[in-house]
Amino acid sequence: MTSPPALLIAADGVRHDAGAEALLDFVEHLGSRHPGIPVAAGFLGTGRWPLSEAVAELAAAGADRLAAVALALVPDRRSEDDLSAALDAARGERPWLSVSLSRALGPDPALLALLERRLDEALGGRARSPRDRADVTVLLVAPGSADPQANAEVHRAARLLWEGRGYAGVETAFVSTAAPDVPTGLDRCVRLGARRIVVLPYALFDGGPVERAVLHAEGWAEAHPDTEVRCAEVVGVADELVDLVVDRYREAAASPDPAPAGRP
Repeated sequence: MTSPPALLIAADGVRHDAGAEALLDFVEHLGSRHPGIPVAAGFLGTGRWPLSEAVAELAAAGADRLAAVALALVPDRRSEDDLSAALDAARGERPWLSVSLSRALGPDPALLALLERRLDEALGGRARSPRDRADVTVLLVAPGSADPQANAEVHRAARLLWEGRGYAGVETAFVSTAAPDVPTGLDRCVRLGARRIVVLPYALFDGGPVERAVLHAEGWAEAHPDTEVRCAEVVGVADELVDLVVDRYREAAASPDPAPAGRP
């Protein structure tokens, strides 16, 4: 019987301590929830816990097949190119290693359900019906990308989050690179009639972009006391997120290997 591939988790550009610790917690939780899957994680680029060390760890443990899952809510050309380059380098050092790559995590129904839960928590902690949400406008805030397709995927996620859940509206904003920014997005919500707004980070873990989004939202709220503004938490280390990553892993494991397997 052919052994299943190991799971390689790739995170993009996290240099914030909270984000780094969250990734380690996530890997630990995944390992406890799915103990039969060998797993390691690393960051793209330079810095602590580079992806190359995660590959080396799995290879040293005997893995000759990897299924790589990027912790990405939207497909982003730059991040995909960086990940491809890192995987090509890993295969160059280990010609016997084969690697398959998963698709982005969002906007999967499981992820949308997690976002809905974070919104309910921000509104008071209990599950809410569409009728309870009729006066709530959501501002979905993503980090922002130079890739227009990635930003368009955020708008698609906003539309899917709005469908059937009863919110007055779901608008989008970006922390940097793309428009509108958070204050402009909040202005737009008010122009559309909002008096109660929840700022929802479109992010898995805490980090620099999320902190900046919250600071921008709090600053805007101080200048607009007639509008209620709440900030929801990130998705975080949730069982559903772990299972979604494992689903993507299994999809990637079932795909044809892009590089030859078998040690020389």
